[in-house]
Amino acid sequence: MITIPKWTDGPVPRTTTARRRPPARALPRAVALTAALLALVGVAALSLGEPTLGPVRALGALLDAGDPAHVVVADVRLPRALLGAGCGAALAVSGLLLQDSLRNPVAGPELLGVSAGAAVVMTAVVVLGLQVPLALTPYAALLGALVAGAMVLLAIGATRDPEHVLLVGAAVSAAGAGLVVALVGLGTEGDVVLLFRYLLGSLAARGWPHLGAVAPWIGLGLLAAALLRSRVATLALGDEVATGLGVPVVRTRVLALVVAALLAAASAAVCGPVAYVALLAPHVARRLVGTGTRRTFWVAPLVGAALLVAADLVCRLVLYPVEVPVGVATTLVGVPALLLALAGRRGR
Repeated sequence: MITIPKWTDGPVPRTTTARRRPPARALPRAVALTAALLALVGVAALSLGEPTLGPVRALGALLDAGDPAHVVVADVRLPRALLGAGCGAALAVSGLLLQDSLRNPVAGPELLGVSAGAAVVMTAVVVLGLQVPLALTPYAALLGALVAGAMVLLAIGATRDPEHVLLVGAAVSAAGAGLVVALVGLGTEGDVVLLFRYLLGSLAARGWPHLGAVAPWIGLGLLAAALLRSRVATLALGDEVATGLGVPVVRTRVLALVVAALLAAASAAVCGPVAYVALLAPHVARRLVGTGTRRTFWVAPLVGAALLVAADLVCRLVLYPVEVPVGVATTLVGVPALLLALAGRRGR
């Protein structure tokens, strides 16, 4: 006799997989939401400051070369906002690649010494008066980033423990910060401003030449990351699973780390080591669309761009006419988030 199970009137129990699975439309909604947020922050960056303009007035001045405010909006605020958006997107994707390829939720260029290595090289270029054209500065920054990142990876070995990685990365970053201070000490009084630029990060006095110097690098890095996203998503499942699916683990991980270093170095070449954007943006993206590099890749750059442009706007206005380095704002938000991430992981 075959017994047919009866349906109950109560709710059907949800499995763990169902709870973790994002809604089918989560990705389009997240992309639309973050894109709208970035547009809103961008308009605010063009409007606020000295002089303060309304959104319609700011957009009108941007399009009208004869408007008295055209120079302020088109030549000062617009390239700064675009540079912040580009560097924010680059840092977000850099953090996403590092976290998923290393399977470490606290991995990031600022925690793996990558940003510090780039900052040391850029400080040396300026203080020592090395004749490096602006267009070639990303090469120098990339060299420093790769050397520092390689030191951290060799030190941590095969471990994936977040606390161990954090300690080693903090040591290399501290050594890089010490080298920056030592190099600035060799320079003149005018070089003291480098402490703010290459220890905390800053978008002050950035214009179209700086954007033109790093835009190709950021574009190349984002394209390479897009091509790698499926393989990196497989690495996030574990090395054995990735090997079973035919993914070359070592080669993919090395490529992901190189691309992440490239993106972080491009940002550090013109903005300095802006901290914690790379750590925060991927986590926010995962909150919106769930885990998986394939989905978060399309949201994390928008989150990072909006985060850095908003932080720069706050730093421009909060103590006007004194400008606070943008890294101060991102650090004040990022450090508590990092501590909460570590505490939550330890609790689980």
